Amino acid sequence: MVSIALTAEQIRSAPPEVRQWIEREVAAAFGWPVKPDEPEAAPAHLVSCSANDAASILAQIQGVLPAMNVFFEFGRQGSMVPQSRVEAFRLIDIAHNTRLQNVGQVIGCLDVITEALRRIKDDTSAAFCGFDREGHCIVPVETQQSIFQLWQTVISGQQFGASPSTPAEPAAATPAQPAVAI
Repeated sequence: MVSIALTAEQIRSAPPEVRQWIEREVAAAFGWPVKPDEPEAAPAHLVSCSANDAASILAQIQGVLPAMNVFFEFGRQGSMVPQSRVEAFRLIDIAHNTRLQNVGQVIGCLDVITEALRRIKDDTSAAFCGFDREGHCIVPVETQQSIFQLWQTVISGQQFGASPSTPAEPAAATPAQPAVAI
């Protein structure tokens, strides 16, 4: 069992779909009558991100590490939504994978990402993602693939544990030179 704590402010500032989902979960937990589901409204303006868009978003959010972590979560394989070109990601899984304390923090990071997308597209109604009633974040398949490709590019440019040259004999450690390279 997993539990999360949200402040009243986090719930008030969450998108309407997330607030409705929380409302239904609380009602169900207490055995209260649950409102019947209304027809699902399509996101106002869900935008697909090309590889260039993804790189531009990353450049804009680079100073916000939690937002970068959330952004790269969308490079993972999500759950395909039948008869659509979108993938769904559980908000609680994103919070767990990025080590954020709660879904409210994930939503805050998604707001940062959406603002970057809006600046790139010069469109104040552009949406990076949408939400469903079950606590999923929805992104176009093209966006998921573009972020995955960007992640691959970032990783391929990194050198992990490799040193430019290996000396024939290890140098003796001195106070100015640590014995273990970091």
